[in-house]
Amino acid sequence: MSNLYAEFRRLLPNQPLQVGQVVAVAGGVATIELPGGGRIQARGDATTGQTVFCRDGVIEGEAPDLPIVAITI
Repeated sequence: MSNLYAEFRRLLPNQPLQVGQVVAVAGGVATIELPGGGRIQARGDATTGQTVFCRDGVIEGEAPDLPIVAITI
């Protein structure tokens, strides 16, 4: 017998990896401004002005300081 929960999880899409600039940090939670102007909050170590990768509310690491181009599809 297979694990029904595991099969269900495979049907759901993975969370996207996002990049943005940290605009505020308070209590281990960073407010991140995305290239499109939206803001999200994520847990993790970051400093104001730093560009970070985040996924599903968690900062995964520092992103390189490169220009960001947003393309609308």
